[in-house]
Amino acid sequence: MGTNRLKGKTHFHWILKMAWRDGRASGKRLLLFIGSIVLGIAAVVSIQSFSENLKDNIALQSKALMGADYRIDSNQPPSTKVQAIIDSLGGANAKSIGFPSMAVFPKNGNTKLVGIRGVEPGYPFYGDLETNPEEAAQTYHKENTALVDATVMLQFNLKVGDSVKIGNTMFSIAGSLVSAPGSNGVSASIAPPIWIPYQSVQSTGLVQTGSRIRYEYYFLANAKQNLEELDKVVDPQLDVENADLDTHLSTGQRLGRNYANFGNFLNLVAFIALLLGCVGIASSVHIYIKEKLRSVAVLKCLGATRNQTFLIYLVQIAAMGFLGGVLGVLAGIGLQYVFPSLLQDYLPFELEIGFVPQAVIVGLVLGVLMSVLFALSPLMGTWFVSPLQVLRVQEDNRAQSLETKFLVLGAIVLFVFGFAFWLLGRWDFALYFVLGILFVFLVLGGVAAGFMRLVKRFFPTQWGFAARQSILNLFRPNNQTLVLVLAIGVGTFLISTLYFTKDVLLSRTAVEATAKTPNLVLMDVQTNEKEAAAARIKASGMEVLNNIPIITMRMHQIKDRPVRELILDTTRTVNRWILQHEFRVTYRDYLANSETTVAGTWPADNQADVIPISLSENVAKDAKVEVGDRLVFNVQGVLMETVVAHIRTVDWAQMQINFSIIFPSGILENAPQFHVLTTNAANPEASADLQRKLVKQFPTVSIIDLRQVLQVVEGILGKISWVINFMAFFSILTGIIVLIGSVRNSKYQRIKESVLLRTLGAKGNQILRISALEYLFLGLLGTVLGVLLALCCSFLLARFVFDSVFVPSWQPFVIVLPLITLLVVVIGLWNSKTVISSPPLAVLRKETT
Repeated sequence: MGTNRLKGKTHFHWILKMAWRDGRASGKRLLLFIGSIVLGIAAVVSIQSFSENLKDNIALQSKALMGADYRIDSNQPPSTKVQAIIDSLGGANAKSIGFPSMAVFPKNGNTKLVGIRGVEPGYPFYGDLETNPEEAAQTYHKENTALVDATVMLQFNLKVGDSVKIGNTMFSIAGSLVSAPGSNGVSASIAPPIWIPYQSVQSTGLVQTGSRIRYEYYFLANAKQNLEELDKVVDPQLDVENADLDTHLSTGQRLGRNYANFGNFLNLVAFIALLLGCVGIASSVHIYIKEKLRSVAVLKCLGATRNQTFLIYLVQIAAMGFLGGVLGVLAGIGLQYVFPSLLQDYLPFELEIGFVPQAVIVGLVLGVLMSVLFALSPLMGTWFVSPLQVLRVQEDNRAQSLETKFLVLGAIVLFVFGFAFWLLGRWDFALYFVLGILFVFLVLGGVAAGFMRLVKRFFPTQWGFAARQSILNLFRPNNQTLVLVLAIGVGTFLISTLYFTKDVLLSRTAVEATAKTPNLVLMDVQTNEKEAAAARIKASGMEVLNNIPIITMRMHQIKDRPVRELILDTTRTVNRWILQHEFRVTYRDYLANSETTVAGTWPADNQADVIPISLSENVAKDAKVEVGDRLVFNVQGVLMETVVAHIRTVDWAQMQINFSIIFPSGILENAPQFHVLTTNAANPEASADLQRKLVKQFPTVSIIDLRQVLQVVEGILGKISWVINFMAFFSILTGIIVLIGSVRNSKYQRIKESVLLRTLGAKGNQILRISALEYLFLGLLGTVLGVLLALCCSFLLARFVFDSVFVPSWQPFVIVLPLITLLVVVIGLWNSKTVISSPPLAVLRKETT
């Protein structure tokens, strides 16, 4: 037993020594193997580290994000039941009222849609209310002044002591608001925050019918309160009363999930870059092992076993993968510091980056495991080498069984699926990811293989010498056509898909530049103000495009079940938001251009016993109702029985006023309501002038300039696309590394070809043209395939996911395709320069040495 153990240790020591000696002789080529996976590992590790740091920061700062331990919020004043629950919890430690409104800055006459927040003293209880000057955070309550968003202060050149008019009240500006709980994100970009004292809200006159008010009550937990248990017990009771309870724990978890989704997507993009590098490894190892077959045969002649020769090169590849993992981890740790600067505008706190052991372990394991997995198939070639091959080394070893190849391929697919499942947490998403990757790789690989066969079969014999030779190189022994097309195609596919998809999203939110398309929306116009507001618009030389009445209501009963009963029923199938939502409905007798009938007939008969209504398809689906089902609505205290007479689709992405529920005319005209007016301002100057006049005459009206909203959307998409572009570029960089490695590994084959060509009289510039044309063909094939695949994928996304008309972007065709092709040619020529420039005799001597 002891002798066998000692013998085993000796054998393993010998294997390590042989692997080291052989690897040292091939060090430069092994370094290129490592380069194939370093970028992919760096991308995965950087995003894993950033995601984990983000999750930890959210967990640590969840109280500061909310400013309290928990809160109760509602979009209506508290009912008797809600007030009783608040009192049972010891009463709120602080309250706030929030709503959007127009702010007027008398200093320069400018107006701005802002988010007003009236806050009681003491809040926030956690975190900092960061202002400039610092003392303004404490004094604005005492002096009845306002804190104005710092960006707005800069935008309108405002100083401390200037004034801001909110509704009917003028406030002096105590300071700029730099940072505050709940004042970050996209909504703050559209309606920047202004804080005023809680007791001053009523004097503004902005709390009225139709106003979008948010009432919030903040609490400090005592030592005996279990917040998770409190959420389970109290939240269902508040749901019945159209209120909600959020703890700092649940809010942090929800925010973490939102950012985790984006992080998972970037992880998958990085993982694709890693897979691409592994394809390069498989190709490189294939050539490397072919050149080692004679050495393997010699070792077997000297008595080495199959296991020993196989393990020598397996150890080399595993060591290569480990070293690549280490370098990738180090690069990824540094790279993670880039992401906070890119996403800080959309993070509600200052992100602190720290060391994440899990990401390091993932990087190291991926480096070793994926290198070994993707190298197994070519490594199996050493298993079937015969000692007789010392005399004749076969180019193709056909002894390797199909079962072995399928086993290795199955292991790779299972690993990719497992890693995708670990990232996404859902097996169906992981399966779709694997199937998508397989499809792209199979299409690229299939077209590359088919292209080689077609070129070989229909060889252009009439072409010139350089062109013919470059075509021959595409299917010569040890060609790299397949791996280079994969590398170039996948990188191009990722970047092109991004451009196509971004344009689809922007096209759905774009404001058409026509005089009949609304780009200015007046909200919260009271019934007694609508005629005067319309007159003011016409006096400015513009047309009132829409005058839409809006009535607020809630569902009281669905079919034969009251909403209160449904809320408490844990087995219900009705979506929760239907039961809690305050619907804003209108009445009219026509379909808008964003609406299409799905079922039923338009509810024109308003004399029926039960009022016919039209529902949007998503509301009907979530409420589990069909044409003919009854619904009872609570219209501000009055119950109204209706029947679903019509169901329609609504294109919510169109920049216009859309509604989930529509009543026929002649029913709601006398209900308490407010109005929305729309018009078209020819340019930003005309829009700003009209806004100043309207706000001066109607201080309680809110105005939304859709062009400004679109600028925010474009900015967000632009920043996200930059991040995704940055990650997709890892695929391109990986492709470059694979390209360099592939050319270097086939360099010895090219040396022989170059010597023969030079001996036969070929000049250096002819060999240069041969290389340039070969890489031009490879670059064009890979980029064209990548753009076409992205075109098909984006069309499917537009058709089945975004339900939009697909208009292809010009950027992939005009920018991405030629630039990547040029990059391939430059890299190829740079790698081939030694082969081209060296004289034949020197090359032969060097090769012999």
